[in-house]
Amino acid sequence: METQRDSTSLQRWSLLLLLLGLVVTPATSRTLSYREAVLRVVDSLNQRSSDENLYRLLKLNSQPQGDENPNIPQPASFTVKETVCPKTTEQPLEQCDFKDNGLVKQCSGTVSLDEDKSYFDISCEENLEVSKFGWLRDLLRRVGQRIGRIGGKIRRIFTKYQPPQEES
Repeated sequence: METQRDSTSLQRWSLLLLLLGLVVTPATSRTLSYREAVLRVVDSLNQRSSDENLYRLLKLNSQPQGDENPNIPQPASFTVKETVCPKTTEQPLEQCDFKDNGLVKQCSGTVSLDEDKSYFDISCEENLEVSKFGWLRDLLRRVGQRIGRIGGKIRRIFTKYQPPQEES
């Protein structure tokens, strides 16, 4: 009799331990995808930036090849562009539109794929090709608008001072 009671008690304890093992999640860290790691870096760069507006990922320039060991920093290269959203916005970054003629930065360095470490060593530089010719595009747009306004004024002058036509 005593052994049946012990056996039933042991089964209950075993079942309880099994259920607890299923409920408690293991303490292993998750490995981020390369894109997820870069998006975290962009968020961190936005927090540290002294610029008024947020930046959003424009392009992933490279993907790591081969082993994506989360303990080994991976090379990263990506491009970000200024958005219309100010740093104080509550709007999710994915919903922020890119700013027309917004600043474009080329970023490179290394990033960790380990979710818990959040390590990165990234430096970003202004994309010189865009900045060199962005001012020229703005200048031509302003000149075109002024020419259009002057043309409109000339047209109004001619229609206003047009000699009256004689009726036959």
